[in-house]
This record gives sequence, structure tokens and C-alpha cells, in this order.
Amino acid sequence: MSKVLPVRDKAFVESIIPQKKPFVMVDALLQWQDTELQSAFTVPGDHIFVENGIFQAAGILEHQAQSVALHTGYDYFLKNEAPPVGYIGAVKRFEVTALPAAGDTLETHVHILSEMMGVTLVKTTTLLNGSAIASSEMKTVIK
Repeated sequence: MSKVLPVRDKAFVESIIPQKKPFVMVDALLQWQDTELQSAFTVPGDHIFVENGIFQAAGILEHQAQSVALHTGYDYFLKNEAPPVGYIGAVKRFEVTALPAAGDTLETHVHILSEMMGVTLVKTTTLLNGSAIASSEMKTVIK
């Protein structure tokens, strides 16, 4: 079972991550490989992490974590299994150099460094208009 990439069907993307509205921070799956993913998120003006028209750093971090969840969810989709629930286990490094405005589209690149027994170590980079605005190293844990 597969779905042609990129996937911009928000309902499908939501169906393969455990997060639900209003806490969804991915809306497109641009590329997927075993150890790589590109996701996107267009920031709605009424989002819970938008303050005075600006998407806050906490929202970017959660967007990055949900991008990791999207990688896992798509992997489970390909195996015809339900996506698992996961959590941010640790954030080793998180840097933000700019905050996007409502209406901007973020694109995040996820690189899976290692996966073992439900623990995934990743590096992420978030771009706005082709320029890096945030990066992180984090561990996520499947429940």
C-alpha cells in the first residue's frame, strides 16, 4: 500500500499522526524515505501557538516533533498498521533564528540518526522561504 508523494491531503496527514485539532502542526508530507522526511505546515492565523500574528518557538519545536511522528505514521501506513502514540523524550539542542508569521509555510527536513526499541534519535531543520530558521536534535519515544 502506498500513497503518491507529495501528499497535501490534510485529512490523510492527520490520519497518520496521533495529534488531533487544534494541536496539529503538519499538513503535508513532501518526501519520505526510511531515514528521511520532508514535511510542511502552513501556519493558520488562529492557531494556538500564534501570538500577535507570529508563530511561537514552542510551535516550531512541536512542528518538528510532529514531523518525526509523521515519518513513523507513514511507515506504519505503508505496513497497513495504525500509527503509534509517541512523545518527545528529550531535546538535546533547539535553536531558532526567526519566527514565521501566520500564513507562512514551514518546511522541515528530518534525518533519522538511529532507531531502537521505540526510541528515535533525529536531527531536524526547519526552513522558511528556503532559509533555515530552526534546528534541533531530539529523541522521540513510542508509547
